[in-house]
Parts: sequence; structure tokens; C-alpha cells
Amino acid sequence: MRVVIGEDSVLFREGLARLLADAGHDVVAKASDAPGLIAAVAATDPDLAIIDIRMPPDLTDDGARAAGEIRATHPRLGIVLLSQHVETRHSVELVSQGRFGYLLKDRVFDVDDFLDALRRVAAGGSALDPEVVSRLIGGHRAADPLAALTAREREVLALMAEGRTNVGIARRLWLTDRTVETHVSSILTKLGLASSVEDHRRVLAVLLYLNRR
Repeated sequence: MRVVIGEDSVLFREGLARLLADAGHDVVAKASDAPGLIAAVAATDPDLAIIDIRMPPDLTDDGARAAGEIRATHPRLGIVLLSQHVETRHSVELVSQGRFGYLLKDRVFDVDDFLDALRRVAAGGSALDPEVVSRLIGGHRAADPLAALTAREREVLALMAEGRTNVGIARRLWLTDRTVETHVSSILTKLGLASSVEDHRRVLAVLLYLNRR
């Protein structure tokens, strides 16, 4: 997998590059600011871009805004945003298109889970940090369609949002595969997504969280 890293912290950027190289991936470019990141993606055409949300020149949401620009010109590129804190304002459109991940930087230190998330995103899936999902779940209003979900269905939806398969969810919750399939079907029906395109309806379920913040 060919990867571009956009991160202004030299220590974190170089450590991430070493981790990826040790895992057999090719870091084709590294950028310390948003303009450099956009240029690096254009020059190298990678499979995946790992981007810090807060980057120079403004050190606000430059990385997230750069991710939106990059997605417009490279729709097949996997994008993983990294952040110290939960910030969902720029994620809605990216999530809806798939090939997107949003992880807290602390998760990088769980190397196996982090690398698995990168592979899922590069392959066209999604990967959302459990803390992001928990924040979104906690913020829904009483009139929200999410209120129709049972406690167990919310647990299943949280794991769906992380990008887990039905088999992975079953293992995490100690349920049978059939039980998870039943929960997923019920969730999608209650959220009005049962007839949506197969590849995106799990992501669309997460969008309901984001759109109601």
C-alpha cells in the first residue's frame, strides 16, 4: 500500500512512517502542512492519505479542509483523519463517500487495530474511532430516529460504525452470526436504510449521527 502522511509533528510523523514501513507499506511522501499535503497527493497518487486534522498554516482545521479538496480530485483515495480530540464538523461528506476513517491519535499505539483500520479504509471501507461513535450516540435528540433503537442495537451500530463486519461484531459481543444479522437488519429498517446500496448503508447509518449533532 502506497501512503502519504500529512502531519506537522516531526516526531509523530517519522514514528508513523517507521511503523508503516515495518508493516510492509510504502510511504511515498510526507508533508508538514496542508498545501504540501495536497501537492504530495497530486504528485504521488497514493492508495491512502493519513492526515492530521490540525495542520499549518492555521493550525485549526487545515488538514480536514485539505482532505475535502483531495477527495474532490482523488475520489478513490482512502483518507484517514487523525486527531487528539473528537471533532466531527468536517466528517459528514467524507463519511458518506466511503473510503474514510477518523481515529484518535492514541489508537495509533494499538498497532494491530490501527493497521487493520488503514487496510479497511484503503480497501473501500470505513473506520471510526469508538470514542467518536460514543460521542455521536450520546448527542442524539429525543425526536431522532435513533431513539427507536434498542440498547443492543446501539451497541451493534457502534461497532458497525467502527467498520466491523458482522462476524467481528458477533465475536466482540459474544453473539451468534445469525443474531447479529437480525440486529443489523432491524437497525437498517428502523433508520430507513434497508433498501440503500449494500456498500454504503452502514456508513449512511453513521451519517444519521453526524447530521443530528
